[in-house]
Amino acid sequence: MGKKSKRNKGGRGGGGADDQLDFGSDADSVASMSTALSDLQLAQATEHVSSQEFVLDKYMDDLYEKRGSTREKALGALVDAFESFVLLGLVENKYVTLLSQFTNSIKKGSTKEACLACRAIGLLSITLGAGSSSHEIMDESEPQLLRILQTWPDAPKMICALDCLTVITFVGATDLAETQLSMSAIWDVIHPKSGSNVGIVRKPKPPLLAAAVSAWAFLLTTVGSSRRSTDSWKEPITFLTSLLEAEDRAVRIAAGEALALCFELKLLDVSTSKEANVDSDVRKTSGSKNQFFLNMQALKAKIFGLVYNLSMEAGGRGADKKNLNDQRDLFQRISDFIKSGERPEESLRISGKNGILRVTSWRESIQLNYLRRFLGRGFLKHAQDNDLLHDIFDIKIDCVENMSTTEKKIFRSEEEKGRALKLNKERRLAQERKQYILNDQYG
Repeated sequence: MGKKSKRNKGGRGGGGADDQLDFGSDADSVASMSTALSDLQLAQATEHVSSQEFVLDKYMDDLYEKRGSTREKALGALVDAFESFVLLGLVENKYVTLLSQFTNSIKKGSTKEACLACRAIGLLSITLGAGSSSHEIMDESEPQLLRILQTWPDAPKMICALDCLTVITFVGATDLAETQLSMSAIWDVIHPKSGSNVGIVRKPKPPLLAAAVSAWAFLLTTVGSSRRSTDSWKEPITFLTSLLEAEDRAVRIAAGEALALCFELKLLDVSTSKEANVDSDVRKTSGSKNQFFLNMQALKAKIFGLVYNLSMEAGGRGADKKNLNDQRDLFQRISDFIKSGERPEESLRISGKNGILRVTSWRESIQLNYLRRFLGRGFLKHAQDNDLLHDIFDIKIDCVENMSTTEKKIFRSEEEKGRALKLNKERRLAQERKQYILNDQYG
């Protein structure tokens, strides 16, 4: 993860595949999720943790039911609860049981059930934060998620699996090798190659391709300076460059953000002396130690030209003006960054006067956009109360500002008691010192 939480606890818009699946079309599912949310709100308002636990246990029990529709309702309710509250205290001792049932739904459930389970696993990992528990979630979930990406089922299920794999890797991975394994699996979706048992090359449709590129870039934000051999990045950067000419605007935008990050991480920079000496295979292919440097310079120039053109693209009749303006704005910022190093800046007020989330780099911007998209309507709540997001974005929250009126009264009452005790102690010590002085003077 970009910034690991010190605790050792055990894209944009809504969730990725939720745009592809109508999770809200079933009236019973909507009623179930609404009931779960209101039950949890009531339990929280009355400050009965045991009541919240009872509500969660009820839906956990429903995950064991044979009927798929019952499991779907329970998963929907749990997802709704994970979005609406940071349930760390309630799930840190139940996560193994939850994970077992979630993975069972991925294996045996319908596409809708599997997608809900993938989302639930990602939210569970975010709730627990970085540490041994999230690492265990990653280890246990990864084989099933990789199997989905390798078998290429329907696109919504693949997008859900991509999102889940990306989030659990971001939170749970403890070394570069674990992150690279997930990035490699995602890259095989972006740029698939024919295998011996396949015979044909699969081609992802635009929604899947855009989701995969965004997921890959999100994990790239955690790589940092630990792997900077330019030759190893040439192939993915070249392919991402080709996506700037894709017909689908979402694909172009995702590729643009990924390339901006590559520039920020200096993955296209070549040292004509040191790098050329290390990459002997490159020298043999190019015929000179400077040829690779020239090739990368040409690639950078090509990227800049495409970026500039996209920042100036004309709309034309029937063009979606909002999405076109979003594209122009993004690529203008990328162009400014390539030319002058001007980085993106954004500020979000999370809470009160001092609870501000600020991003000042492409790395932070990509992390913010991806987590904001994945958490959906739950982003603000997690930004306020989840230590994981506080660590990632260095958010400082004044806890008192987020308290209810009752909680503030209790807190201030305790503060008053503390101050009174301190003053009484100081008075007593002062009196004792005064008495000691008098006794010393008059014996």
